[in-house]
Amino acid sequence: MLTGIGGQGVQLAAQVLARAAIREGRFAMLFGVYGGVMRGGNTDSTLVVADAPVTAPPILSHTGSAIAMHHQYFEPLGKKLRPGALVFLNSTLFEGALERGALRVVEVPATELASGVGSALAGSLVMIGAYAAYTGLVGLEALVEGMRESLPPYRQQHVELNRKALEAGFGAVPRGAAPAWQAA
Repeated sequence: MLTGIGGQGVQLAAQVLARAAIREGRFAMLFGVYGGVMRGGNTDSTLVVADAPVTAPPILSHTGSAIAMHHQYFEPLGKKLRPGALVFLNSTLFEGALERGALRVVEVPATELASGVGSALAGSLVMIGAYAAYTGLVGLEALVEGMRESLPPYRQQHVELNRKALEAGFGAVPRGAAPAWQAA
């Protein structure tokens, strides 16, 4: 599950992850929820990635992992976290208390890293790069191609900046620290 504020790229990030998983032979189903405004409202996305077809809509009552770009709308998602859930926090913006005892929290200064490659608006791409590296959910090449496929024609000028954001996130955390897939 991914959450943030409208305008942070949460929906794009979820779509990129879904496309990357499909490129690597997985199955994915995505469900996005938007608040009542274009920017500044809540935005959440649920993504299920599996080895077999996903046959039910991805409406989850509980989750084993989450990406939080901002604290403002985190509470509803936080209630869905299982004990031991892996939670990626955008440490540049996330404020407030988080019950860390039962969670595996990885802090990534995503907005700061995105600013370093050219745009704070690419923070969600930094974050999914970090998530992909840490979990091995998908590889960097698949993420980059998923991003290219997800951008509409009138946004293609952002491909290089977005690639740099994905790479920055991928390099910001240890690889394979919490594997998403069992070794074959």
